[in-house]
Amino acid sequence: LLSTPNLCVYTNTDVVGVELGGALKNIIALGAGMADGLGYGDNAKAAFMTRGLTEITALGAALGANPLTFSGLAGLGDLIATCASPLSRNHYVGVELTKGRSLKKITNSMTGMAEGVSTTVAAWNLAQELGIEMPITEKIYQVLFEGVDPRQAAVELMSAEARHELVGRKWKLFSLFKHQKHS
Repeated sequence: LLSTPNLCVYTNTDVVGVELGGALKNIIALGAGMADGLGYGDNAKAAFMTRGLTEITALGAALGANPLTFSGLAGLGDLIATCASPLSRNHYVGVELTKGRSLKKITNSMTGMAEGVSTTVAAWNLAQELGIEMPITEKIYQVLFEGVDPRQAAVELMSAEARHELVGRKWKLFSLFKHQKHS
């Protein structure tokens, strides 16, 4: 019904995952805007987005979403589009923060709303309540609400202790498959 020669629609029954993916990607888009504003290259931004997707998946799984949802269009697809688009309001806010503008001045000058600002508060509070490790969300929160300079936040993220990618995750690999039905 909605498909056209230029658009193919895919469905997903994981309403929680689709909603969380659509909301949480805005936090990562704020950071991607900061990365662009600070002059980071494509490899650094790709690593940032990948680690951001890990945070989104961890929080989503803790809230009952199917982790596989975040590797699809409602997760990774939307994340890439929002982080890479200069038309993204959240990306714009991130870039403007690196220019030394205050969050209040930036948001007051906008005609639309950057949903990632309020989503950052909600996600950070949930992460703390659930014991989910979300270092990117924490740094974005600190930049937005605690006056941390975006450059300092980037340095702190980049100087984090090296470790295995999956160590410390609150969800396990087998949980990726628990929601799948077997025929």
